[in-house]
Amino acid sequence: MNLISENSREELSAGKPKRKKVKIASVSQVHEFFGLGKPKHPLISVMPITDEMTNFDYGDVTYLFDLYQISLKKGIKGSISYGRNAYDFQEGTMVFTKPDQSLSIETGEDYQGSSGWTVVFHPDLIRKSDLGQAIDKYSFFSYEVSEALHLSDDEQKTLTELVEKIEKEYSQVIDRHSQELIVSNLKLLLDYCTRYYDRQFYTRTNLNKDFVTQFESLLKEYYASDKPLELGVPTVKYCGETMHMSSHYLSDLLRKETGRGAQDHIYFFLIERAKTQLLNTQESVSQVAYSLGFEYPNHFSKLFKKKTGMSPGEYRNLN
Repeated sequence: MNLISENSREELSAGKPKRKKVKIASVSQVHEFFGLGKPKHPLISVMPITDEMTNFDYGDVTYLFDLYQISLKKGIKGSISYGRNAYDFQEGTMVFTKPDQSLSIETGEDYQGSSGWTVVFHPDLIRKSDLGQAIDKYSFFSYEVSEALHLSDDEQKTLTELVEKIEKEYSQVIDRHSQELIVSNLKLLLDYCTRYYDRQFYTRTNLNKDFVTQFESLLKEYYASDKPLELGVPTVKYCGETMHMSSHYLSDLLRKETGRGAQDHIYFFLIERAKTQLLNTQESVSQVAYSLGFEYPNHFSKLFKKKTGMSPGEYRNLN
């Protein structure tokens, strides 16, 4: 079973008709799709991952979900790929998706021994809660499948117990406490996932340091070329795509290793390069701005003053 982003799919099928799109807007639609019967709660469901579901014929379709999904996949003999990257899901891996993400699913060889679970929930479940206000801080919902969370047996057990509590809560008679308890356990699940991602970043620190070096080299190479004039100031999205990772994952990786996210790294690089040009050339402030990729010099001046406390002209005069 391969998950492929819509952009990657369009690249692979350039010149061919676009895939049919199917919108999944409710938990009920998910249950109907898999023939699971009516859900016990209209806004959240826990579905077991089985060989039947893994080998399901999803067709030549791109699916657009209006739901959040949290999946723990175990025992799948094969890989799930997203773009150019693939990860083995046999050891127990978690994937997160958020509303408005497009996925296409390919079924290849038959899988045996699949297990795990998927929690699907509608944004309305958390809309009025503290979790609803804070959901964007869980940046792993914007990671790509290749940036999945790999869990130990103990970590899998902890998360599965929380999921079982959620399922038990919505399966019994709903009372005035049900909503709060479901959402509280859901938040706790996400908080544990944040802890485990931090652990994963930490245990992969040597690899991550290589990525930090690669990111810094990318910025140097960018400004050693004509790309600033052609493309403008490098974006986090551009850097992530060049390094074959999502912009959110890149930013979180850099923040864990250096204390600064990707955007701050780009700004720091820009300001340091601008300082060198201001002090070692006769270029005007506008020329410096254009050479760095700014379309409007005043945008460069505002950024420079924000980061240094003085305008480019003041910095040049004081030094």
